Amino acid sequence: MGLLRNSLCAMALFAASAGNAATLLEPTLHLKPQGVEGGGRVALTLDACGGKTDTRILSALVDNRIPATIFVTGIWLKRNAEAVEIMRAHPDLFELENHGGRHVPAVDTPRKIFGIRSAGSPDAVQAEVESGAAALAGAGGPAAKWFRGATAEYSPSAIAMIRRLGFKIAGFSVNGDGGSLLGAKETARRIGAAKDGDVIIAHINQPTHAAGEGVVQGLLALKQKGMTFVRLDDAEGVGNDGTTD
Repeated sequence: MGLLRNSLCAMALFAASAGNAATLLEPTLHLKPQGVEGGGRVALTLDACGGKTDTRILSALVDNRIPATIFVTGIWLKRNAEAVEIMRAHPDLFELENHGGRHVPAVDTPRKIFGIRSAGSPDAVQAEVESGAAALAGAGGPAAKWFRGATAEYSPSAIAMIRRLGFKIAGFSVNGDGGSLLGAKETARRIGAAKDGDVIIAHINQPTHAAGEGVVQGLLALKQKGMTFVRLDDAEGVGNDGTTD
């Protein structure tokens, strides 16, 4: 079951969203550009939906002092205590945020999004958000301030509910690894092309996928260009569809 959930997590960001575009929202998020020629800043966000930890990415972040915001589910937290310990040991680098308790899309009507059954009701959306926050609290560290739902798609009413619960919703502007289904070369190209103010999404829970190698290559290319990396909580991110205001 865990492997199926991980695969669906990957498929969600890789598939085209045209079928749901009329009724669901996939919010964007940008940082305020610094306007620095040849540099600037970007935010790296990594989803840990379930499964294991891609140590290629984690080691590269630690070794190269690259900050990142990690969106973790309750499922992933239970299975990756060693990785959590590493992240907690580097509070200057890693900010752990809420990806939900069971990796259920934050959509409050019954439907499937890229094959994943939605929460299906307002109460179920609230349970997904609050159980994710509780799992993070149980793992120690600061309370979560950001939420990103499974598939990164939301019903407008669910967005309003999540905001009332006190969370900002983390969209993105660069889909770095196509749900971890892209090859290393294309992943590196996408991430390496990020511009000042971009928010990158990729995955840190697929250690057997080629995309992980590309994530590392893309990040190192940005660093070589002089780009500064920031965590979401350390920057003024502006999202659409009422996700941050």
